[in-house]
Amino acid sequence: MFANQALLYIDPGTGSMLFSILIGAFATLFFLFKALWLKVKLFFSADKKALKEDKSYKKYVIYCEDKRYWTVFKPILDEFEARQIDVTYYTSSKDDGVFGQSYKHVAAEYIGEGNTAYAKLNLLSAGIVVMSTPGLDVYQLKRSKNVQHYSHIFHSPTDSSMYRLFGLDFFDSVLMTGDYQAEDIRFLENLRGIKQKDLVTVGCTYLDLMQERVKELPPEEGHKFTVLVSPTWGKSGLLTLYGERLLDPLVASGFKVIIRPHPQSKISEKEMLDRLSERYKDASNVEWNYDRDNIHCLNRADIMISDFSGIIFDYTFLFDKPVIYANAQMDLKPYDAWYIKHELWEVATLHKMGIAINEADFGRIKEVIQNASDSPALKAARDQAKAESWQHIGEAGQRAADFMIGVVEGRE
Repeated sequence: MFANQALLYIDPGTGSMLFSILIGAFATLFFLFKALWLKVKLFFSADKKALKEDKSYKKYVIYCEDKRYWTVFKPILDEFEARQIDVTYYTSSKDDGVFGQSYKHVAAEYIGEGNTAYAKLNLLSAGIVVMSTPGLDVYQLKRSKNVQHYSHIFHSPTDSSMYRLFGLDFFDSVLMTGDYQAEDIRFLENLRGIKQKDLVTVGCTYLDLMQERVKELPPEEGHKFTVLVSPTWGKSGLLTLYGERLLDPLVASGFKVIIRPHPQSKISEKEMLDRLSERYKDASNVEWNYDRDNIHCLNRADIMISDFSGIIFDYTFLFDKPVIYANAQMDLKPYDAWYIKHELWEVATLHKMGIAINEADFGRIKEVIQNASDSPALKAARDQAKAESWQHIGEAGQRAADFMIGVVEGRE
């Protein structure tokens, strides 16, 4: 009897996995039958306008894979709203910032995560789809035959080749933050013999938004000199690579220390974060920050210590303060940057506008920070970097909307 019962037992983890698989399968079948029905209509109608007459067709679609990218798209949605033009916004976060807005012309919808979201996206019927998600037609996220144009928008004013392999290859266009990003895209297109994309510099949407918010930030009461440690994640990231060897002398310096790990670290490097959190739990000058919004801790910091994280550029462009970077080497093999022969723009720029520190200097980190003078040369390098990678300041939402509308109207 007990043997028979044991054979029927499914542990909770396996049961959850099977349930997820079933949900994904049902979602995929639903959208598959929907696409087949559309093809049948097209076959029998022989009408070129049948696609646009289909109820599922949407002129303008934006997809946000995670709530932390909401600020990338808000300026574009605001522009559509101001022009009273309908746009569809799909998100994979139930608590996406869009749901707190009172838009009349933005149709926002939560479409699930992972394969459930891809099942819908892969069978869309649309004029143009804009997303910050790379890897179209590389893994699960496929091109729909009923989407006329796919456009990628950058969520950081950094090198275009810092995506995983083939990250941008199969988009029809890329909305860039600065002209310099075009060089590596064109190089990879020629190297791989693929079709050239439309490359349009619109500026940086989320920096435009953050710039306006910075103006409204109140001064911090009782401010103490604050060091912000804000690295990227992975084996080449600051916390993984150096951990206690950097943090011990930094905590001992007496400065206020804010440690803000990359969001992915909470998922992929939990053991490391737990170890470090336990080590400094009694240190009164240490604060761990996991806020979704980074603007407040950036505002409080007098200096930043990082590696090669894109947050360096957010900090310097918005607050015009110095950065110390650890001399870490990133493994570029999984990235498109592996094929780029020249020094990456962000690496060359960081060398110009940042203050390098080697592991041998960690013991004197307090002295390094105290002597980190904001020289005219560093200031000039920050200004040049900002001019190169954040163009059309304040206009990104308008320019991105102009492009989307132009693509669809040009095909009608």
